[in-house]
Amino acid sequence: MGSLREQWLILLSTPIYFIVIGLEILLTHAQQRRAYTLKDTITNFYLMIANASIDLAFRGVYVWILQYFYNHRVLTLQESVLYWVGLLIAEDFMYYWLHRIDHFCRFFWAVHVTHHSSSHFNFTVGFRSSVFEPLYRFIFFIPLAWLGFSPLNIAFMYSATQIWGILVHTEKIGRLGWLEYIFVTPSHHKVHHASNPKYLDKNLGMFLIVWDKLFGTFQPEDDHYQPVRFGLTKELENQGPVNIIFHEWQAIVKDLRVKGTNWKQKLSYIFGPPGWSHDGSRQTSKQLREEEDAMHTARG
Repeated sequence: MGSLREQWLILLSTPIYFIVIGLEILLTHAQQRRAYTLKDTITNFYLMIANASIDLAFRGVYVWILQYFYNHRVLTLQESVLYWVGLLIAEDFMYYWLHRIDHFCRFFWAVHVTHHSSSHFNFTVGFRSSVFEPLYRFIFFIPLAWLGFSPLNIAFMYSATQIWGILVHTEKIGRLGWLEYIFVTPSHHKVHHASNPKYLDKNLGMFLIVWDKLFGTFQPEDDHYQPVRFGLTKELENQGPVNIIFHEWQAIVKDLRVKGTNWKQKLSYIFGPPGWSHDGSRQTSKQLREEEDAMHTARG
């Protein structure tokens, strides 16, 4: 039943994607803005297919693990409106922490970085998936299964909220009034994909923005700040299909081979925040923001 619901989601959402992508292309073309390139769009769908292939191959394993915890659940929940609302909130809460760890731990950033590697921000960037995330994403949903939410319902809810997560990848929709206080909007997610220091590692929610407001990672779009730059703080020179997935892993291996570093420093290169370096030659997002703030203070 759960699998059938996911198939219906795909059938219903696919034509919506085609329509909004087509409209966005027409609008940006009419405005003579280069929001799409063929190479970037092909890369987005290539990464989506790679992610979906791993998810499909690994699904039997992670559903079995979630089923194990569901079989040992502490609550027996009846499906109702309250059940589905509770699952939506709980799943979105756990996704926030998954996404936060993706950004603040380099080991997981090495997986997630592919999603941020485009210098564009359009609907197809929503398909630019973190290829290997299906191998560990389910771990964050184990508490939900243990609390009494069935694995198939968890998978369905993730797929449902992901539709919203894809549709907020656009510059063509401005602020949405009171919705900005509750939900992740295109304006919020525009900030998330920016590489400007003030915006780094902000607005990590998928559906609800309240988690960012509660846990200190919220940043509204600032009209008085510098124009948004999308992509990584240091753009990839090699945008090849293999390098775009594995470049951060290669960088980690290179850092581990640096002579004169101790085990603590080596572990920090793996599990510390992206940008950390033992000699200060690189900067984390926090250090970049502090440097920018210091420059503004000195000018002001």
